[in-house]
Amino acid sequence: MSERKVLNKYYPPDFDPAKIPRRKGGRPTQQVVRLMTPFSMRCNTCGEYIYKGKKFNARKETVEGEDYYGIKIFRFYIKCTLCSAEITFKTDPKNTDYTAEHGASRNFEPWRDEKAEEEGDKLAKMEEEENNPMKALENRTQDSKREMDILDALGDIRARNARNERVSAREVEDILERAIEERVDVDDLKRKREEDEDEELVRRVFAKVAAPPSALPVAGPSTSTPGSSSSASSSAEPATPTTITVKRKADGAQPDLKDLLSESTRAIVSNPSAAAVPPPAKKRKDLAASLGIKVGPKTNKAAALGIKVGAPKAKAVV
Repeated sequence: MSERKVLNKYYPPDFDPAKIPRRKGGRPTQQVVRLMTPFSMRCNTCGEYIYKGKKFNARKETVEGEDYYGIKIFRFYIKCTLCSAEITFKTDPKNTDYTAEHGASRNFEPWRDEKAEEEGDKLAKMEEEENNPMKALENRTQDSKREMDILDALGDIRARNARNERVSAREVEDILERAIEERVDVDDLKRKREEDEDEELVRRVFAKVAAPPSALPVAGPSTSTPGSSSSASSSAEPATPTTITVKRKADGAQPDLKDLLSESTRAIVSNPSAAAVPPPAKKRKDLAASLGIKVGPKTNKAAALGIKVGAPKAKAVV
């Protein structure tokens, strides 16, 4: 019976390890990594948009024969989410970015064009300065002037900050109080000017007229006593007319007071005795009859149910 765990193996006497064929298996050049797309792209096969930041299980490899000042360049393989077409892109150490290589095209990004224009202007400026010494002198003069302006502005800011730091708390309070007083004065003047304008408008639109007497004085019984003659004469004198403010018409003519009143008020003013008569009392309506509800005579519920109710018992008096 053979052993369950083989510890000793049999080697024949003619065994030669050099005769064993070697497997041709080198180090794998690709490895699987998890990444997010570094830029938005569009698949060239199906037109599907793959946005920046979408996660993929990609294959990564080192590009042979390409580098940037000794920095390795890596290539990544992903598949389209719709048609599973292979898409490749690689790193760009020169611009610290990525470049689409195969299977997809990168979407338009306006800021990349701005950066490219700035770099192109810078290179053109350097070439122009190399060929034209006077232009280089002008550019250096403009740069030095710009630097001087920046330094002057910075010095002003520093001086202002130092002056603000030297201001004491009491001076700050005085400045704030003065600003508040000036603000209050301005508000008062503005309010007073608005009130004067309102009063002038009222004087132009409104006017005061004498109110007509509401009723003639009623003559009472007179006595022949001599002491009461003076009091009677004083009571018989008409009272001083009161003034009422009314609105002027558009043509500037003075309106009549009675024309401004309603018909009922005008009738009361013309006939004061009619105002003392109270209005007739309204008859109370039967709400049940108006709603169509018939109310029958009251009946004894106990008699209707056949229940006899006796007389109450008298209490015994002790």
